[in-house]
Amino acid sequence: MIMEPLPPSISPYQMDILRIVTAMAWSDGELEPDEVTVMLGQFAQLFAPTIDQRRSLVQELRSYLDQNLPLEDCMKHLRRIEDRRLVLRLSYQVIQASQRTSDEPLINVEEASAYQKLVTLLDLPPAEVAAIETEFSKNLTVAEVAAKLQALINN
Repeated sequence: MIMEPLPPSISPYQMDILRIVTAMAWSDGELEPDEVTVMLGQFAQLFAPTIDQRRSLVQELRSYLDQNLPLEDCMKHLRRIEDRRLVLRLSYQVIQASQRTSDEPLINVEEASAYQKLVTLLDLPPAEVAAIETEFSKNLTVAEVAAKLQALINN
């Protein structure tokens, strides 16, 4: 008998965000180790209050990163502007983490295309998109990114 994995301990809202960011990471057809590290680190910082809970959440969410769902399907439940901002921030961080070789662009063509599609779907003002890109293109650590994203969630 094959056991189905238990549902994740994160909320459906948080799962929707994970699916969108995962779809962005898969946009070039590959899920790079650096993308996984960034995603799991950020989600652990955002959604688990203690170190032990963060470790547990990282292990738990690994199995959900194999789901390569269409971006449009993942975005159906995003309603609040805060959610759209959070998704843009997380997605921008993840696609920046996937440079495989030093001579490859930081964001490859497939990721850039998927990112533009995401920006269109999120329908945020262009000035806000530019501000988010500028803020998160400064090579922040995962902890710094998580702190900024946590502040956004708490507002």
